[in-house]
Amino acid sequence: MIHKTKGIVLRAVKYGETSLIVTILTELFGLQSYLVNGVRTVSGKGGSKAVLFQPAAMLDLVIYHQETKNLQRLKEFTWNYLYQHIFSDVVTHAVALFMVELLQKCLKQPEPNPELYCFMEDALTGLDQSGRKVQANFPLFFALHLAGFFGLRIDDNYSDKRTYLDLKEGYFSEEKPSHPHYLENPLSGIISHLLKIMQPAELAELPLNKETRRRLLMACEDFYSLHIAGYTTLKTIPVLRTILEV
Repeated sequence: MIHKTKGIVLRAVKYGETSLIVTILTELFGLQSYLVNGVRTVSGKGGSKAVLFQPAAMLDLVIYHQETKNLQRLKEFTWNYLYQHIFSDVVTHAVALFMVELLQKCLKQPEPNPELYCFMEDALTGLDQSGRKVQANFPLFFALHLAGFFGLRIDDNYSDKRTYLDLKEGYFSEEKPSHPHYLENPLSGIISHLLKIMQPAELAELPLNKETRRRLLMACEDFYSLHIAGYTTLKTIPVLRTILEV
């Protein structure tokens, strides 16, 4: 069957001399892998079509889809959205790669999830259009809100009395947890604030220093490692720690 769908590229691996195997989050079928033949050759127009399959690229796709196959085929592919900064700016690109890597750690099954697709689409376009103050806090915003699509959203029951964020249980408590996986004020209060933010532009009003962001990102990794089977440390985290100086 031939279908039209939108897709966000997550990963591309060289196959043979001229082809790619590409992992794509599609709007219609969820996580899928595609064999794309001949895209690593230079065309007569002077460019390689492989550039379309960079991680975070948003594409319009025409696909051959068979439910019984693990590796599908692409019939046609074009840009859906042309980024202004993600592929050209070092900081914006690093944050986008973090988002893509974290999503891949969470996705286990090729199930359709149009709400997740729309969230990723909005998050990437929002990042692309944002300034440095927003981008500095964007990884935290993204990590906390992405969790909700996998049934892991932290319950924002923070109060003057409930100031300990229990990362195992996913809520704020009055008493210090008996295990080491928790945050306390002021870090727990910042997490509560981030959970209330729905629009990326609001992140510019949250002045965090580099050390605070580093500790909060470590807590987010701890949270995911506790709840996602087989979760391993993100390769993009050290890069973010280096470049997010705002």
